[in-house]
Amino acid sequence: MLDKVGIAKRIAQEVKDGMYINLGIGIPTLVANYIPANLNVVLQSENGLLGIGPFPTEDKVDADFINAGKQTITMMPGSSLFSSAESFAMIRGGNIHLTILGAMEVSENGDIANWKVPGKMVKGMGGAMDLVASANHIIVAMQHCSKEGASKLLKKCTLPITGLNCVKKIVTDLAVLDVLPQGGFKLLERAPGVTVEQIKNATEGKLILEGDIPEMLI
Repeated sequence: MLDKVGIAKRIAQEVKDGMYINLGIGIPTLVANYIPANLNVVLQSENGLLGIGPFPTEDKVDADFINAGKQTITMMPGSSLFSSAESFAMIRGGNIHLTILGAMEVSENGDIANWKVPGKMVKGMGGAMDLVASANHIIVAMQHCSKEGASKLLKKCTLPITGLNCVKKIVTDLAVLDVLPQGGFKLLERAPGVTVEQIKNATEGKLILEGDIPEMLI
């Protein structure tokens, strides 16, 4: 089973050279620390940053530089700062190759719910709706089950929807899965020490198994 760092490390393996990437709040922000140094990628934040670096060490913290989740960040050489209006123009113009988001629920059709739990205080929609409507590729980083043990990979989402039919891949503490165009979660990899049976029991939506499922390499 993976912890948050393990999920971030596995998602970093999906990053390709030349990508412009938006990292959502939570686990996705950790991905910045594990992108291979040989890749030339640019991280974008909807509050108006292009060229985000890894999280700062204590001696490098500057409270004036934050991401959309209000976490302090570093900036790479050549980075730029601009208004959120310009940032959203980049997003809505389809210029973000990969978006990595957290989620509360994902359906077997690729619907995502990640912004509201009725009756609870959460940070709100932010840029998520624009990102899921405009990104070329969306990967979700999430826990496979809730704290109560209920599956978060569902037949249909029960929480308010952020976007429909948009999620392409999911990395959880238990598994890596593709969301197929015709619907269903195709199991690609198992987390270390996790069995296929455990993943089946933790997945409410349609789970598709083909051949031997390898253990993921972190």
